[in-house]
Amino acid sequence: MAFTRATGKHRRPSRMQRTTARAASVAALTATGVVGTLAAPALAAQAEPAPETTGLTPVITIGDSIADQIDAQAAAQEQAAADEAARKAAEEAARERAAEAAKEAHEAKERAARAAERKRLDTFVAPISGSYVSTGYQSSSSLWSSGSHTGIDFHAASGTTVHAVGTGTVVTTGWGGAYGNQVVIKMHDGTYTQYGHLSSINVSVGQSVTPGQQIALSGNTGNTTGPHLHFEARTGPEYGSDMDPVAYLRSHGVHV
Repeated sequence: MAFTRATGKHRRPSRMQRTTARAASVAALTATGVVGTLAAPALAAQAEPAPETTGLTPVITIGDSIADQIDAQAAAQEQAAADEAARKAAEEAARERAAEAAKEAHEAKERAARAAERKRLDTFVAPISGSYVSTGYQSSSSLWSSGSHTGIDFHAASGTTVHAVGTGTVVTTGWGGAYGNQVVIKMHDGTYTQYGHLSSINVSVGQSVTPGQQIALSGNTGNTTGPHLHFEARTGPEYGSDMDPVAYLRSHGVHV
């Protein structure tokens, strides 16, 4: 009986296709370098004879111990990534807390500044320190052209310091006829104060003044029978817009 020898295409394949359940994961880890760094020595030790040239793709076969090491390294990388994410989240939270604290501090500073400004604007003082009212508001006398006193007089010797009673801007300085040398100030609330019979003036028009600031020295200029300070509170800058100076000062906390 004649037997025909098998040709090359019918030869039995070599032992190059022993696949394992981890083949797919090994391929993925190979792409990221995990197998290359961890399993290469071990794989080299377990290498099988080179596959025959058959046109088939070789499949890497590894042992359980190598797979466990690969799994451990992958888990370590995942943990490192998680730790890095947590660190970044903590840093971002710290930055947000710092920004919030800075914002709160800035707002507190602004509130304090506003409160200080309100206090400054609401502070009033007497125009003459340690003095008293010698002639009241609307007192009758032939000394005044209107027949009554349009302000109040503070007892003061010539050269006594005259203070701005509050925060404001100087709108008038110089000679004021019967008032002699005078200063008129527009207060921060829109009212006006006037200071008359001055011996000298220490401010100029447009200048801002603060409570207690020296603006002049008292004197005996204009229509007067002796040195004193004439003080008026007004709704406008001119004569004839007067209001009760005592009530005005007391409404701002100054007792006269």
